[in-house]
Amino acid sequence: MLVNGAQLFVRYAYPPNSRGSCGPEDSDALLHYGQSGITDPGLRELAKGFAGAWPYLELIAGATGTPDPLDYRVVEAYWVGNALLDSVGVRNIGNSMEDRFRARTGHQFPHLMEGVLAGGVPHHSFHVLEIYPWLGLLRDDRRSATALAVLDQCRIRWGEVVAVTGDEVLVRSRPLRWDGVALSLGDAVMETAKYAVAGSGFVNDLAPGDIVSLHWDWVCDRLSPRQLARLRHYFDRHLKIANSGVEHRGTAIALEH
Repeated sequence: MLVNGAQLFVRYAYPPNSRGSCGPEDSDALLHYGQSGITDPGLRELAKGFAGAWPYLELIAGATGTPDPLDYRVVEAYWVGNALLDSVGVRNIGNSMEDRFRARTGHQFPHLMEGVLAGGVPHHSFHVLEIYPWLGLLRDDRRSATALAVLDQCRIRWGEVVAVTGDEVLVRSRPLRWDGVALSLGDAVMETAKYAVAGSGFVNDLAPGDIVSLHWDWVCDRLSPRQLARLRHYFDRHLKIANSGVEHRGTAIALEH
């Protein structure tokens, strides 16, 4: 059964929130909502506290005539991808970027806008590959992570479950690679990801062969074939823009330093 939009938001927003990377400080509350499946006004208020994701949900909802930014289709569009994204329109995206990022990026704002004009849409991969570099977000000094590792872990990835042990799963996935010129997906590797805390998580009954989405070190959801295709489509779209669709390649600049 499909979860509602608010619960879907929790699944993808909790991993960075648990690291202190974004959203309200009370990550335990978000985890509890995801584990219990409860949706109430308190969860909505928590979601509004995500300064990175919430404005994109408002943008998608407003541009497509959807009353609720936590409508399932809106939330799915941002994190995974669906047809709503291609109905938002360049002008609406551009106006949103102007309001949110011009003051923060100053003279570099036109570089950020190149990604919009090249066909970028308000998908999480757009934010990671086209916006992050200009906001100086490709650093994680607390964990001494490289820019490439931040890009790879922060994007919504996909992988195949190989084994399930306790609260963790072994997943086969393809990491980002940088050859000094362009980003690409490397050969598949094994990684360990969490899917529960003390036996309780967001996705039940995971089994080898399941295709799942990952954000940082967490399994977010089990993907249907259609969702997998959409996630790959929008990631590929923004990867192409990052590599060759803009004059000022923010990811390249960040990765070269």
